[in-house]
Amino acid sequence: MPAFKTLDDLTDIAGKRVLVRVDLNVPVADGKVTDATRIERVAPTIKELSAKGAKVILLAHFGRPKGEPVADQSLSLIAPAVEEVLDQKVAFASDCIGAAAADAIAEMGNGDILLLENTRFHKGEEKNTPEFVAELAKNGDIFVNDAFSAAHRAHASTEGLAHHMPAYAGRTMQAELVALEKGLGKPARPVVAIVGGAKVSTKIDLLSNLVKRVDALVIGGGMANTFLAAQGINVGKSLCEHDLADTAKQIMIDAESAGCAIVLPVDGVVAREFKAGADNETVAITSIPADAMVLDVGPKSVETINGWISKAETLVWNGPLGAFEIAPFDTATVAAARHAAERTRAGKLVSVAGGGDTVSALNHAGVADDFSYVSTAGGAFLEWMEGKELPGVAVLIAEK
Repeated sequence: MPAFKTLDDLTDIAGKRVLVRVDLNVPVADGKVTDATRIERVAPTIKELSAKGAKVILLAHFGRPKGEPVADQSLSLIAPAVEEVLDQKVAFASDCIGAAAADAIAEMGNGDILLLENTRFHKGEEKNTPEFVAELAKNGDIFVNDAFSAAHRAHASTEGLAHHMPAYAGRTMQAELVALEKGLGKPARPVVAIVGGAKVSTKIDLLSNLVKRVDALVIGGGMANTFLAAQGINVGKSLCEHDLADTAKQIMIDAESAGCAIVLPVDGVVAREFKAGADNETVAITSIPADAMVLDVGPKSVETINGWISKAETLVWNGPLGAFEIAPFDTATVAAARHAAERTRAGKLVSVAGGGDTVSALNHAGVADDFSYVSTAGGAFLEWMEGKELPGVAVLIAEK
């Protein structure tokens, strides 16, 4: 892995103003944070800097205000939850630049924590304008990026600031980069990837990259139907992108050239309607009734998938195998997830997973804590899997 500086390289920072980019884009209902996972992830970095006597100044976005102040997207709504997670007072400034920020920072003592208002209230944030970056830079002496989830965006607070002051990876960023390196950077082989979800169209780049880098690619979810249809299999009323048959064929050709096994369902659980407890049956994948849709992969397919997981040294997972939100169509996802978790606990597998539905599916299976690493980064995790450079990471390496 290319070298990047971490908090281990930060010494003698008492009294220093440390700008820390964090991800506080958390779900809120009725003015209350309903899931504090992302806050909990960045807490170790904040606490460590505070304990070392730094003046910890938090930068974050919330929602998509499009460069204008929006009352219900103010970080003032998130501040109480940050305070609760940290169990420490967190001051709030009504702007991230200008007098409001400067005055709040001037009042800070060593170890204090200050949350600045939503960076996206300014158009210069997403445009990464030199003028806005310079205004943000006035607030700090050191930059720490602990928001891997925003690292795929070259914004002022994720990329621009690293050019203005010494830049470091926070503990969450560090953990993410180490885990991802084990996942696809320099993994122990064989490497198996599981990719599920509804549509091939949203994951063409991902699939094209993975077939060159893994030993086996398990395809599940609705997207498997597109690959099956491309092989001439009638998938009935199943979700399927028939217009992407040529794309699916090319991915399979590329996989064969790269020596990557494509693992598709051999049986499926079908139903005539998509609802909890719907009448269903398991059929061979070549015998899908014309009036039915595949909503989960079947037991023989699960046996094959678990066989690949058993062979693997490294597993990378993005997307469920079926419509896991509704029973009984969660069976395959839960079974494969629990098998991967069991092998991980036994020290036989490095398992890295990410993506919104994936995190939900692993939580549903009760095994998220048993995987080697579960990323909450969403878009950044996907772009990493696609083999794309992440600006917020690249600048930490370039400016080391």
